[in-house]
Amino acid sequence: MQKKYSVRLISEERTELEAMVTKGKAAAYKIKHANILLAADVNGPAWPDRQIAEAFSCHLGTVENVRRRLVLEGLTAALERKKQVQPSHPPKLDGKKEARLIALACSQPPEGRDRWTLKLLAERLVALEVVDAISDQTVRRTLKKTNYGRICRSVG
Repeated sequence: MQKKYSVRLISEERTELEAMVTKGKAAAYKIKHANILLAADVNGPAWPDRQIAEAFSCHLGTVENVRRRLVLEGLTAALERKKQVQPSHPPKLDGKKEARLIALACSQPPEGRDRWTLKLLAERLVALEVVDAISDQTVRRTLKKTNYGRICRSVG
C-alpha cells in the first residue's frame, strides 16, 4: 500500500538525525522521533510503520504522526512534540485574578500574622470569591511567574 506521507530525507537531514541518535544528548522523545524518521526513510531502510512501532516501542499512530509532520511542517516540527491547540485545563487565574492575587499578597497580612503564607493567600482568594477553589501551589507558581519577590515582601 502506498503511504500518503513518504519520508525522503536529504543527506544533511540524515546526518543531523544520525548525530542526534548517536550522541544521545537530546530528549528521549526527540531521539525516538529521529529513529522513526531514519527507519522510515525511502532512501534508507524504508521499514513498514508496524515494524518501526515495534522496534522503537511506540504506538503506530506516533509513527504516522511523525511522518506526517515531517512532510507537512518540516524536520524541526517532526522532532518536537505536537503543541496543544487548547490546554487540557484552563488556567485558574487569568490576568485580572492574578492582579488581585498580587495586590492581596502586597497588602497587610491578617491580624496576628507577620506575613502572608501561600495557604492564607489561597484561602483568602476563595473567601473573596475570586476563584471557587485554588491550591497553595497554584498561588506559588503564579507568584513565582510574576517575579513577586521583586514587587514586595516575600511570602513564606
